[in-house]
Amino acid sequence: MNNSTSSLSSAASLPARLFLTGGSGYVGRNLIRHFTALGVDVRALVRSAEARRVVEAAGARAVEGDLFSPDLRAGMAGCPALVHAAADTRHGLPSAAQHRTNVDGTRHVLVAAREAGIRRVVHLSTESVLLDGGALVQAREESVPPRRPVGGYSASKAEAERIALAMSGEGFDVVAVRPRFVWGRDDTTALPQLLDAVDGGRFAWIDGGRYRTSTTHVANLAHGIERALLAGVPGESYFITDADDVEFRAFVGAMLATQGRTVPDKVVPGWLVRGIAAAGEGVARLTGGRWQPPVTRQVLATSAVEVTLDIGKARRELGYAPPVSREQGLLELQSARAG
Repeated sequence: MNNSTSSLSSAASLPARLFLTGGSGYVGRNLIRHFTALGVDVRALVRSAEARRVVEAAGARAVEGDLFSPDLRAGMAGCPALVHAAADTRHGLPSAAQHRTNVDGTRHVLVAAREAGIRRVVHLSTESVLLDGGALVQAREESVPPRRPVGGYSASKAEAERIALAMSGEGFDVVAVRPRFVWGRDDTTALPQLLDAVDGGRFAWIDGGRYRTSTTHVANLAHGIERALLAGVPGESYFITDADDVEFRAFVGAMLATQGRTVPDKVVPGWLVRGIAAAGEGVARLTGGRWQPPVTRQVLATSAVEVTLDIGKARRELGYAPPVSREQGLLELQSARAG
């Protein structure tokens, strides 16, 4: 690694214009707000009228198309930088549709970006590229993805990251950012799913939930992506999380409390849930996917064991310093509900 290329020079500046995929999603909306507040002209790819409404309300200029549009290169014209945040994040069984979006879509977007003259790319990856179902304790970026990923999401995102980083070179700089458990304001992913499970009486702590977890407030993720654009070493990946780890049960309980929910006491043994997941996936394969299991090993890998990440590399090379504390983020959630 040539650390001279990661110098945190004050001469580094954000691009005047940025192309964004996945702009209507939870992370994407927050990226639009973050970069437009910094004076960046954001162009966001949209494939529906609703997506257009969302990205324009957030402050971006909508560009019609999808990850495979033949005129994608034309839409990227004049943008020196790209943030590729679009992905199929479902944690169900592996599917051809998910592979097409995450793997083939990433390849097509980056080829178009290179042909359009984009010089700098941040690929939004995930800690899930390292998950095999076991605990992940203070993982570092040099950890090798498992030979047998825990599920389709992990497998497709790992392949997508490999493709993205392999394309870096010759004036086309690609950096990958790996957050874990994204949460915070405007959350339309993790928190609504937790609330639905609690309100539906389906929530239980696996093995008591006393294991540790890393988390990433969405504002910290936006800051990390900004720093990756400015200072990331081409071809490298970076974990981006909140400043410290937390007990999974304590954090999820605190999130639920901001929404006026009492933390459930129900506990189920991990061996039982993992057995149900393995059996259910087997039955689903036998039915050709016509029957879907109630829980998958992919879901359990992210929520039933310790998953903690070391962000020392991002601190050193990117100058990453999480601007939002966990306490501030929780107060923000509580205030949003009260408002």
